Order: sequence, then C-alpha cells, then structure tokens
Amino acid sequence: MSSVSTGASTRVDAGPSVTSSPSPSPSPSATASAAPASPGGPDSRMSPGGPGYRRMSLALFLAGVATFALLYSTQALLPLISGDLGVTAGDASWTVAAATGGLALFVLPMSALSERYGRRTVMTASLAVAVTVGLLVPFAPSLGALVALRALQGAALAGVPASATAYLAEEVRPKALVTAIGLFVAGNSVGGMSGRVVTGWVAQEWGWRVAVGVIGMLAVACAVAFRLLLPAPRHFRPGSLRPRVLAGAVRGHLANPLLRRLYAIGALFMTVFGGVYTVIGYRLSEAPFSLPQGLVGSIFLVYLVGTVSASAAGRLVNRLGRRGALYAAGGTTAAGLLLSLAGSLSLILLGLVLITGGFFAGHAVASSAVGRTATEGRAQASALYQSAYYIGSSAGSTVGALAFHSGGWAGTVGVGLVAVAGVVTITVLGTRAARVEQRRLAPA
Repeated sequence: MSSVSTGASTRVDAGPSVTSSPSPSPSPSATASAAPASPGGPDSRMSPGGPGYRRMSLALFLAGVATFALLYSTQALLPLISGDLGVTAGDASWTVAAATGGLALFVLPMSALSERYGRRTVMTASLAVAVTVGLLVPFAPSLGALVALRALQGAALAGVPASATAYLAEEVRPKALVTAIGLFVAGNSVGGMSGRVVTGWVAQEWGWRVAVGVIGMLAVACAVAFRLLLPAPRHFRPGSLRPRVLAGAVRGHLANPLLRRLYAIGALFMTVFGGVYTVIGYRLSEAPFSLPQGLVGSIFLVYLVGTVSASAAGRLVNRLGRRGALYAAGGTTAAGLLLSLAGSLSLILLGLVLITGGFFAGHAVASSAVGRTATEGRAQASALYQSAYYIGSSAGSTVGALAFHSGGWAGTVGVGLVAVAGVVTITVLGTRAARVEQRRLAPA
C-alpha cells in the first residue's frame, strides 16, 4: 500500500506518480488528472520550463492576489469601520467573518459546477461577480448592508479556490504539483498583503470607503489578466451534476482518515491566522503604540514572508517529509505567537513574521497533500479542504476578536496556541496510525 493511503509521510520526488496504487475505476476527470493524456506516451501535462507553465503560474498567482485582496479588504480597516459606524470590534469583525463564511458555504457547490462546466469557466465567472460586488461595497449605508455584501462577495469568490487546486492537479505533472500550488498560495499572500497595505494608506487620507474601492479596481485588473493568461485546460473531462454522485464523492472523501486530518489541520492553521490578523490592527492602533492607520496597514508587509514560505513548501516536504514540514510549520507559528506577547514593537513584528511564515508553509503542505491523496472527485476533495479552511478563518476572526475584547492580546494568543496544539496532536495521531498500518501490512 502506498504511503498516501496509509497516511505515511511522502516526498514529492519519491516516484513518478502521485500514488503507487492507482484507483481501480477512476472517474473521467480523475483519469485525466492522474495520468498523461496519451497512455504509453510522454506526459503532456505542464512542468516548470515547459510550454504554458509560466502563463499558468502567473494567471493563478493573479487569481490568488484578487481573491485574498477582496476577501480581506476590510480586515486592516476594522478600527476605522468601528469608529465610522459606531460598532464594537466584535461587530466589525463580521465584515471579515461574513466573507470567509460565505466562501466556506459555497465552495462545495462551486466545486460541483467546476466538475461539470470546467475549472477555468467557474474561476472566471467567480472573479467577475466578486469584483462587481467589490465595486458596490464602498457604498454600503450600514453595517448590516456591508456584512450582506461581504457575504455575497465571499460566496462568489468560492469558485476560485474550489477550482484552482483541481485545475493544477489535472494540468501539472505530479512532481511539480506542490511547487505550483505553492505559487498559487503565494499569490494569496501577496493579495492579502497588498490589499491591507494599500487600504491602510488610502484610508488614512480618504477613509475606508475609498480604500475598499481601490481594492475593487485592483481586483478588476487581476481578473482580466487572469482570463487572458490562463491556458485552456487539456485534461479536463466533464463530470456529473447528479446530487447522488456528488454526495457519494463527498462521503468517500470524508471517510478517508488522511483527508479528514488534512481538513482539520487547514482549519486550525487558519483559525490562528484569522484571529491574529483580525485583532492586530486594534492592538497597534491603541496605546501604548498608537500607530496611524497607514503604518498599521504596512504591518501586513510581513505577508511577503508567506510568499517565500509557501513557494518553498515543496523543498521543505522534500527534506522533512509531509509530517516533518507540518511540525516545523506548527512550531514556527507557536514561537511567533509567544514572541508577539512582548511589549516591544520590534519583537511583535518578528512574532508576526514567524506566524505568517509558519501558517503559509503549513497551508501549502496540507492543501497540496489533499490534491495528491484524492484520486477521484478532486474538485470535491479540494472544496472540502477550502470549506474547512475558511470555516477556520471565520471562527478565528470571531473568537479572536471576542478573546481580545475580554482578555486583550494574550486572549487572542491563547486561542492561537490551542489551535496549534490541535495541529500537532492531529499530526502525531496520523503518524501513529500510519505506523500501525505499516506493521499490519508487513510480511510475517
């Protein structure tokens, strides 16, 4: 039995295929994504340096930029939104939680549409709707209207993460998959960074409404470039929209212990990240730091660390294995949380660097493992991961804000440390399960 099926740690360069024991009767889309287009011939999927790979990488990088810039466009502006609309930090945090919650709820239905109508089609439509809503957000007259628009925007964006990983799994060679997904995740980090930095400085001069409008225009440009650059899929085969078939695929993924562990790990990592970055603006804008909005937004430049760590995830897995990479990511995140308790601004920034680097590395490792593990219904497998991931974001944003309101920054850090402990516990349990399975299969 392969290491994927046992849950054992795998390395990207361990072999020529994603798994060593192919599914006996894969679906058409799984067959397209798990095997070369020409049986017995050369693998026609994309690889670094090959035709279309750079265009594909740039296109999905820009899709990641647009998605995260829109999804978290209000996060750095929460103190200003609280002041303008006269609401508490917990109430304002719903402008983030509603967007990520909408994405979490709709990512699975969007994945079903991508199985039927194609990954590129669904991603294009999702970005088109999301950027249109993004241009309406600045005109929201109340917190209720703002939260409703953000929920709609998150639901529209669900088509991008639901389809991007499946597109890569079908169109990119297995050995290059972790690196390709890392580049997409790097686009997420650049989008999150640029959205928060730009909104911070623009809002300082012209207010939060103008700031989110600027992000909307940036996302329009990214969406147009994405559609022009992304190569047409060559290995996609339309699947079924029959609810029974889709429900069967979901049940099959949820019955897989390795996938369940990966979904939980993604949710817990995002709980940390969502909580920290929802609250950090309040901490730094209040005494004793009292930073202006522009500088608070510039704190998100540490997202560049996430770009590097996500892109390097493939090399980390090659060196340490999947579990070793997850332990390293969790340990780095925990160290950053503890360091952020310091009263020094420089130590807080260093803590944020470690949190960000650890989070993006862990996310890239877990999400790529989902794509490698699922041999059928990859879109549903990826959608379940994304749904868990953004549920974690919504939970982290809300619980982190409540913890900050009741216990200050230490409360938010406590929530994060509990989540990291969950990541480590799940990874340890996976290691034990893999060893038991290996002993069971060992010849007598």
